Parts: sequence; C-alpha cells; structure tokens
Amino acid sequence: MEKLTSLPNELGNLTSLTSLNLNGCSNFTSVPNKLGNLTSLTFLSLSKCSNLTLLPNELGTLISLTSLSLSGFLNLTSLPNELGNLTSLTSLSISEYWELTSLPNEFGNLTSLTSLNLSWCSRLTSLSNNLGNLTSLASLSLSRCSNLTSLPNELGNLTSLTSLNLSGCLSLITLPNELGNFTSLTSLNLSGCWKLISLPNELGNLTSLTSLNLSGCLSLTSLPNELGNLTSLTSLNLSGCLSLITLPNELGNFTSLTSLNLSGCWKLISLPNELDNLTSLSSLNLVECWKLTSLPNELGNLTSLTSLNLSGCWKLTSLPNELDNLTSFTSLNLSGC
Repeated sequence: MEKLTSLPNELGNLTSLTSLNLNGCSNFTSVPNKLGNLTSLTFLSLSKCSNLTLLPNELGTLISLTSLSLSGFLNLTSLPNELGNLTSLTSLSISEYWELTSLPNEFGNLTSLTSLNLSWCSRLTSLSNNLGNLTSLASLSLSRCSNLTSLPNELGNLTSLTSLNLSGCLSLITLPNELGNFTSLTSLNLSGCWKLISLPNELGNLTSLTSLNLSGCLSLTSLPNELGNLTSLTSLNLSGCLSLITLPNELGNFTSLTSLNLSGCWKLISLPNELDNLTSLSSLNLVECWKLTSLPNELGNLTSLTSLNLSGCWKLTSLPNELDNLTSFTSLNLSGC
C-alpha cells in the first residue's frame, strides 16, 4: 500500500472490525483520531508506516487489543502514555523505533503482556522500573538496543520469562544479580555485548536454561563457576570471546550439552579435563583458538561427538591418541593447523 497517503475519518465507523493491518503504508504521516472508535479491534499493525509523525492518544481506547505492532518508525520520538490503558495486550512490538529514547511509565500497566519486542530501539538509554510489573511476560527482546547501559533490578520480577534477548546491547556493562530469579528461562542471548565485563554468579540459578549465547562478548575474561549448575544446557556459544583465558572445571557438569562453540577464543590456553563428562556433545568448535597447544586426552570419552573443528589452531602440535575412540565422528577439520 505504498501509494496510500491517508485514511478517512469514516474508518472509525467500522466498530465491528477486529483486525486492521496497515503494515508498510510508508506514505502515511498520521492516522485519524477516529481509529480510537474501533473498540472491537484485537489486532493492529502500523509497522513500517515509516513516515508517521504522531500516534493518536486515542489508541489508548482500543481496550480489546491483544496484539499491537508499532515497528519501523523513522521520525517518532515517543509513545502516547495512553497505551498503558491496553490491559488486554499480550503481544507488543516496538522494534526499529529509531528515535525512541524512553518508554512511558504507564507500560507497567500492561500486566497481560506475554511478548515484548524492543529490538533495534538504538536510542533507548534506560528502561522504566515499572516494567517489573509485567509478571506474565514470557519473551523479552532488547536486541540491538545499543545505548542501553543497564537493566533495572525490577526486571527480576519477571519470573515467567522463558526467552531473553540482549544481543547487540553494545553499551551494557553489567547485569543485575536479580537475573538469577529467571528460573523459567530457557534461552538467554547476550551475543555482541562488547562491554560486558562479568556475569553475575546468580546466573547459576537459571536451571531451566537450554541455550546460552555469549558470542562476541569481547570483554569477558572468565565465567563464574556457578554456571556449572546449568545442567539443562544443550547449547553454549562462546565464540569470539577474545579475552576469555580459562574455562571453569564446572563446565564438566553440562552433561546435556550437544553443541559447544569456542571459536575465536584467541586467549584460551587450555581446556579443562572435565570436558570428558560431556557425553552428549555432538559438535565442538575450536576454530582459531590460537593459544591452544594441546587437547586433553579425556576428549576421547566424548563418544557422541560427530564434528570437531580445529581449523586455525596453529600452535597445536599433536592430537591425543584417545581420539580413536570417537567412532561417531563424521567431520574433522584440521585446516591451518
């Protein structure tokens, strides 16, 4: 609908309308206030209406709305406080809202919300403490919120969270200890958090976690021993953790792990012998672990291993004989060794 430039006020007469999709109406600069009359509406998408300059406060009267998408705005700098009236909302997407610098405190009223997407809100510098009221939230994405420097402790109230995406939060330095309250969390993505210097020990409380992505966390020098409590983990990605020197022995507790990616961990000097406990591991990636000079003999116990990538491990002088035990092997890459 790229040629449509406006909507008639008469649209407000369609009071039985339950779904309105205006996705990609990029020539719109405004939507009529009469939109607020559509009180039966359960779905509304204004995504990629990229030239909108104002959202009407009347959006707050759409009290039947369960799904609202407001992604891809180039010029809007704020959201109407009245959105806090949409207490039936379960899904809210505000991604790629390029000029947004803050969220209204009234967002804390959206207690039915299960999914909140704030990805690519690159000027967002902080989150309201009131977000801690969203106790039904299962999925929260703050991916590419590159100016976000911290998270409010109140996020620890979101104990229903199963997925948290903080990838590309380039300015995030620390995580609140309250993150340890997310005992229902199954997926945590911290990839590309360049300035993150440490992980809270409380991360060890996330015993439901199956996927942990720390790739590109350039400033991380170590991992807390408490990570060894995450015995449900099936995937651990530490690729590009350029400052990581050692791995905790407790890594051997990850008996459910099927994929371990340590590629580009340039400063990693050794692997713990306890890796031999990872009997479910099928893929081990050690590409460009430049300081590795040897592999523990215990790797021969990883009988589920099908893929081992040692490409670019140019200081490696020998392989343990015990690798003969890996009868499930289908792929071995030694290029550049």
